[in-house]
Amino acid sequence: MGVTEVLKTMSLGLGTELFEIAGTQISVATLLVVVLVIVFTFVLSALAQRGVRRAMARRGAVDEGAVAVTNKLLHYGALFVGFGVAFRTMGINLSALFAAGAIFAVGLGFAMQNIAQNFVSGIILLAERAITPGDVIEVDGEIVKVLRMGIRATIARSRDGEDVIVPNSLLVQSEVKNFTLDDAAYRVRTEVGVTYGSDMKVVRETLEEVAERNNSGETHYEAQVLMVRFGNSSVDFEVAIWMDDPWLARVRLSQLNEEIWWAFQKKGIVIAFPQLDLHLDPPVEGSLRRLAQAS
Repeated sequence: MGVTEVLKTMSLGLGTELFEIAGTQISVATLLVVVLVIVFTFVLSALAQRGVRRAMARRGAVDEGAVAVTNKLLHYGALFVGFGVAFRTMGINLSALFAAGAIFAVGLGFAMQNIAQNFVSGIILLAERAITPGDVIEVDGEIVKVLRMGIRATIARSRDGEDVIVPNSLLVQSEVKNFTLDDAAYRVRTEVGVTYGSDMKVVRETLEEVAERNNSGETHYEAQVLMVRFGNSSVDFEVAIWMDDPWLARVRLSQLNEEIWWAFQKKGIVIAFPQLDLHLDPPVEGSLRRLAQAS
């Protein structure tokens, strides 16, 4: 079989019509072109993301969250254009498809309300960048670290090492504390009560020394020692220090408490505990004394 016959056979094979979509005959060649367009779209997206990562690295942008968000938006944009070209290649009129699907979308929207809500919320989060991978946030009263952000949900990790799937709509519609939005400075607080007979000046000086040793935040954030209340059995002080990593706040709190304990032991300061004074009326006291003497 000569080259001409091979080419003719291949041409006939590629021209074989398989099915029809919207009045357009779909042949083997058409499907092949569509597949090539889709593959090219993914390849182009990967190359573009790699180029963006390198370009941002050359400019000194080391924020992994910013790079990840930029690449994700670029990827979605490439997919939108690529699949649009693929549909047009198959003869599908997207404007007509959108018009025909509008009625169906209304009914489907009620069934997929939560999914659509999370999708739109994901786009908002990726565009605003108020939350990015690597951030330490508090959502629903739990502190978690953002691992990666998807178009429907955000994957985070709790301090107990559990992976948490957070719907994007929850991050957009509820109050979220982002401890690393502008900087990573985080305040750690602890309270300690001393007995009323303690030398309060020595107590304050001791707590201030401990606080200064443990204050490792930004230079413009100072440690603070406050006498906060006169309790039933103690005079209560609050010690507040700053640190640079909110994720390790529990560890730093433990270290602070231990240092306060050993500093008080060294200075002879007694940490107060609940006490109850019992006062008896004289007749009751006399009766108890006589009973004790009789026994």
